[in-house]
Amino acid sequence: MDSYDVPESTPSASSRPEDYFVGATPLQKRLESIRKQTSFIPTPPRRKVPQCSQLQEDVDPQKVAFLLHKQWTLYSLTPLYKFSYSNLKEYSRLLNAFIVAEKQKGLAVEVGEDFNIKVIFSTLLGMKGTQRDPEAFLVQILSKSQLPSENREGKVLWTGWFCCIFGDSLLETVSEDFTCLPLFLANGAESNTAIIGTWFQKTFDCYFSPLTINAFNLSWMAAMWTACKVDHYVATTEFLWSVPCSPQSLDISYAIHPEDAKALWDSIHKTPGEVTQEEVDLFMDCLYSHFHRHFKIHLSATRLVRVSTSVASAHTDGKIKDSVS
Repeated sequence: MDSYDVPESTPSASSRPEDYFVGATPLQKRLESIRKQTSFIPTPPRRKVPQCSQLQEDVDPQKVAFLLHKQWTLYSLTPLYKFSYSNLKEYSRLLNAFIVAEKQKGLAVEVGEDFNIKVIFSTLLGMKGTQRDPEAFLVQILSKSQLPSENREGKVLWTGWFCCIFGDSLLETVSEDFTCLPLFLANGAESNTAIIGTWFQKTFDCYFSPLTINAFNLSWMAAMWTACKVDHYVATTEFLWSVPCSPQSLDISYAIHPEDAKALWDSIHKTPGEVTQEEVDLFMDCLYSHFHRHFKIHLSATRLVRVSTSVASAHTDGKIKDSVS
C-alpha cells in the first residue's frame, strides 16, 4: 500500500471523487513534492504482528461494530492544517451547509431531495496503534426523521473515517499545526465522497489520493490474515488473478478451504509475533505449485487482484471489507 500515483488534472463537475481531489494549493503541491521524493521506501523483510493494545479499552464497541461488514474505499491523505478535535461540532455544521449549497448548485450529491440531512463528526477512541497516534474520527451523513415527534436519526447515507495506526515515522516529520491522519476510508456514494473531499481540501489545505493495493501487498495481506485465529470460519480463502489478454482480460479464481490454508501457513511460519518476506513468498509459491500441478497454469505469470479470507477481503482497486464478527 505504498503506491500513491495520481493523474494530474483540474477539478470538474464529474462525479468521480478523484476528479475533485487533484486541485492542489501551493502548500499541497509542496507536500506532494516531498511525498514523491520519499515515496521509494523499501518494504521491510519482516513485519511485526501488532498485539492487543491497552488503548483498545477505550474503544466504543457500538462504533466499531458499525465499521464492520462494510466495503471501504481507501484514500491516502496529507496532514490536515489547523484541524482541532474541539471543533467537531462546528465542522459538522459547516460541512452540512456546504453539502446543501452544492446540492442547490445542481451537483449530484445523493443526500435526499429535500436536503433534510444531518452531518455528524465524532471521535473513534482507541482506534490507533500507539498513544502518540492522533485519534481517529468518523464523519456521517444521516437523513433526518420527517416526523417532528420522533427524536431519532434516519438512515446513514454516507460514512467516512480518518485514522493513523503506528504512524511514528510520519509524525516525526509533521509540525504542530498539522494533524497526521494518512488513511481515509469511505463508504457510500462516490458523489458524496467527492463533495466531502472538496470541503476537507478547502478547509484544511489537505490533499486526497486514491489508494491502490498492489499484488505484493495483497500477498502480505493474504498470509497475515490466514495466520489469524478465528472462532469459526465464515468463508473460503479465495484468490483472484487477472490474465491480460485480448479482446478482454481473463480472471482466474482459486478457492481453498480456510483450514487447509491455515495448515499450510502453520507449516511455513516459524517465528511467533512476526511475518517475514521469505514466509510470504513460500506461502504463495506453494499455492502456485498446487494450482499448476492440477491445471498446468503458471499463476506467477498473472497478476493477483483480490484476496478474500474469513478475516477480511481486499481488492487492488483500493477496496477492503472486514469480515470478522
